[in-house]
Amino acid sequence: MGLFKTWEKMAYEPQTQQEYETFWNEYLPKETDIYQFLLANKNEVISGTISELAQKFNIDSVTMVGFVDGINTSLVKEVDMEALEENSQISLEIDHKKLYFNMLGAKADWLFNLPEWDAILTQDERKEIKKEYNRTKTIVKEDKVGRNDPCPCGSGKKYKKCCGKEEVAE
Repeated sequence: MGLFKTWEKMAYEPQTQQEYETFWNEYLPKETDIYQFLLANKNEVISGTISELAQKFNIDSVTMVGFVDGINTSLVKEVDMEALEENSQISLEIDHKKLYFNMLGAKADWLFNLPEWDAILTQDERKEIKKEYNRTKTIVKEDKVGRNDPCPCGSGKKYKKCCGKEEVAE
């Protein structure tokens, strides 16, 4: 079984609720430590093999793959997760605005509230990203045709006497 499949099995297919909670309670502090390092060294592109990076961050290779899975959509160049092996070379070149946006989407307040963000994004930039994120969550209803409006099919009849008649019949 590949590293990514092993990660998915460990993270998302636990046998019991207790195993699930134990797994995430152990993983999240490790993830936080890695993010703190990456944000503190914002101008440095961290790269190496999966096993080298795992060793650098004092975790196992499967956990490193899990971290890469979490940050993948925030990287300048996404990684093919299915192809990852111990000796796969990766680069963690981060798009910081996208990372902050994605952390908001993951509701990872323990990550998007890290003090290391202060040196990367101003409060105004973070507010703007938060507004942008909120806009993506706003549902906009399309304009409804009123019963007495002209039918959008172009027949010249009222909607209720034309295409709207079918909806009433149903």
